[in-house]
Amino acid sequence: MNKWITLFGALVILSLAAGCARLPYDTMAVEEQERLLVTLQREVTPAGYVHPVQVTAGDVAAILRGFSVRPQWALPLRWYAEDNPPKPLLREDEISFLAPALSRALGLAGPDERVRFEVRAPGLNPATSRDVTVGWVAVREPYWYLTIEQVHAQVPIRKSDQYDYNFPTPPPLPGSFLLYFEPGRYWVTDRSGTTRGLDYRSFLKSAIVPLGGPVR
Repeated sequence: MNKWITLFGALVILSLAAGCARLPYDTMAVEEQERLLVTLQREVTPAGYVHPVQVTAGDVAAILRGFSVRPQWALPLRWYAEDNPPKPLLREDEISFLAPALSRALGLAGPDERVRFEVRAPGLNPATSRDVTVGWVAVREPYWYLTIEQVHAQVPIRKSDQYDYNFPTPPPLPGSFLLYFEPGRYWVTDRSGTTRGLDYRSFLKSAIVPLGGPVR
């Protein structure tokens, strides 16, 4: 009997380990401060990115200014959500410190690494939570891919509940969001036919003058 219990326990542990191994994992912290965390994450299967990519902080800022977002709801809430226009993904002050860090990270990333970012601000209750916008960026020429996991989510600062240490306070799960880009003609379906990406080289070569000041 003990033999079967041991075998079952080993199978459960191996199953959990295999499940964890399927998630991308951090390989390097590029920027870590009170307002920002930028890391390189290794994909668990070959990704075929063209990293490292040389793109200036000013160009990254111009790209980020073009993105807007809104939550993706299931029916019937989707009918009401469609009446609300998308909101800019990031404020100008957030772009000012995120763009240089993304520029550096893309220059350091390898072909199987993506760049994850976490933009931070004080939460609704600054003593217990922080407001975070989380996503990741990767490039396969000529496309710039952006995936958003959280938008102004309230994340607990403490890893455990201040009233009961036996029950950790879980962070919010990744959400579903619809991304938009202006001008829309550069936000296209890539060669796979299933994923949207930004034709960023064409956008940066265009004569469009981005809003906001320069980022250095």
